[in-house]
Amino acid sequence: MLLVLVAFLLPVSLVAQRKGGGQRPTGTKERSSVSKPPADREQKPAEGAKTGEKSSSGNVDKQGNNNVNVNNNKNVNVNNNKNVNVNVNKTVVVANPRPYPRPPYTYGGHAYYCYHPYAYHPYHPYYYGPMWHPWGFFVATLAATAIIVTVTNQQYHYDQGVYYVASSGGYTVVQAPVGATITTLPPGSQTVVINETTNNYYYGGTYYEKSDKGYTVVPPTAGSVVENLPEGGKEVKIGDQTYVQVGDTYYQPIQQNGKNMYEVVDVKDDK
Repeated sequence: MLLVLVAFLLPVSLVAQRKGGGQRPTGTKERSSVSKPPADREQKPAEGAKTGEKSSSGNVDKQGNNNVNVNNNKNVNVNNNKNVNVNVNKTVVVANPRPYPRPPYTYGGHAYYCYHPYAYHPYHPYYYGPMWHPWGFFVATLAATAIIVTVTNQQYHYDQGVYYVASSGGYTVVQAPVGATITTLPPGSQTVVINETTNNYYYGGTYYEKSDKGYTVVPPTAGSVVENLPEGGKEVKIGDQTYVQVGDTYYQPIQQNGKNMYEVVDVKDDK
């Protein structure tokens, strides 16, 4: 009888264990079914980013301002490197017969002669109008008013105070060639007193002298004083003084009658 009872209860016990085998003891936590990525694969904020910052197509500074990349440089079709010669030995001016009332300023083996005392003021290029262009400027076509001027077998095109030479695909502005003669001066030309008997005429960095056929381009005369210098010049620091170089000519900033002016410097070797 006992054996029969045991045989009956044993299967019932096994069935109960199978049904309750999936339950965990009280207090045991189940693991998540989603695996946590390894530490080295966790996503981190971008370097320098702060929690709560929004993505931006521009840079964001510490104050939260968007920094937009802006190129403020304007493309100007002027090649100044080919038109500015910094070798003072090549400065070409006509000597002035008047004696200088003061000794020259000397520096670096050169002597800088001027009639007026040095008075620095910043160089501000003068605007000569839309038809005037600095040396090195390129244009594809010329105005119908341009004329041909020939100097020592070299052909130039002249229009309203500006000289051009033909170049690939157009024309390039060049320094006025000495010896070129035009019949009328460009509007806005100024008279420059050289001495008691001679005057020059000045426009946009170019000097003219009255001739039988009109007005002929001449080199600047030492001591000539002009009020305006054209675009294309640059300030050059020489020792304690700052000059403005336009082409191969040096100008000393001066004051005359209370106005800012420029005087053509005579540069010589300091012997």
